Amino acid sequence: MKTSPLAVLSLVAASALVLTGCGTTEDTTETDSGAATVSVVDDRGETIELDGPATKVVALEWNAAESLVSLGVMPTGISDIAGYTDYVQAAPVDDTVTDVGMRGEPSVDAIAGLAPDLVVVTNDLAETAITQIEEIAPVLVLRGADASDAIGQMEKNLGDIATLTGTEDEAETLLADLDAKIAEGKAAIEEAGLDGTAIALNDAYAYNGAITIRPFYQGALLTDVAEQLGLVSAWEGEGDENYGLGETDVEGLTALPADVKYLVLGSQEGTVYSNELAANPIWTSLPFVQSGDVYTLTDGIWPFGGPASIDLFVDSVVDSLTS
Repeated sequence: MKTSPLAVLSLVAASALVLTGCGTTEDTTETDSGAATVSVVDDRGETIELDGPATKVVALEWNAAESLVSLGVMPTGISDIAGYTDYVQAAPVDDTVTDVGMRGEPSVDAIAGLAPDLVVVTNDLAETAITQIEEIAPVLVLRGADASDAIGQMEKNLGDIATLTGTEDEAETLLADLDAKIAEGKAAIEEAGLDGTAIALNDAYAYNGAITIRPFYQGALLTDVAEQLGLVSAWEGEGDENYGLGETDVEGLTALPADVKYLVLGSQEGTVYSNELAANPIWTSLPFVQSGDVYTLTDGIWPFGGPASIDLFVDSVVDSLTS
């Protein structure tokens, strides 16, 4: 099985938004010529100022690309279009978008060929690569995730992109709609008598014959969303400081409570359970496996994405647990 993009990420690495109150977004100003400038202070502390909203934008991480598409700004270029199409199905790109290489190893020549107004990256990208890209265009560096405030970081990233692309109104609408979606999902969970239910959200991959299961601890974006739905994470321990992720093996699953609802992200990861673990005696002896409480969520939910991916996640969790 090929290495999952989720695994690659691990290796290289709801509330209403007040767009002007996140502490880093600067006011739009006007130049002597009358042109409106836009600026933000990015997660490096660098001020990114443009002569006007960017229209030709390259996104090197999928969460930034998802945000752009959701805001109505089709990116000029993104990294690994094939992978994005598989793993970020809530915000598809069209055939005008150019592939600029892999997320961790973008093609500087391909980016330069697009003559972008702005390039959006995360702090997962090597500083040397960021320096090279800055010779081509202004670079907005976002923190990829923050396990101390996953939803807040997602909102801030969306807000910064919206400011530099002149789409603040669209961002407010996206987040208001997301609040409504989470409230709707929470009501459905309560109506089904599932409020307080223990869940274990995870993905898994196999590499060179070894199976790795990744718990999404508290602080992972989707786990925090699930808790807003009224569910409770059953994973004990802490994930990494950015994405809230950890690693365990099948033996580690024996520590989960017997009545847990085991939620698996994506069909690509689901194949580990249906193939490599299908006849594993530890896996098949687990109480929640024997009771049929293993749920594979809708394919293409990007766990590090924005409102579109979260919206898809809420629908999938509610449908899985209440059907």
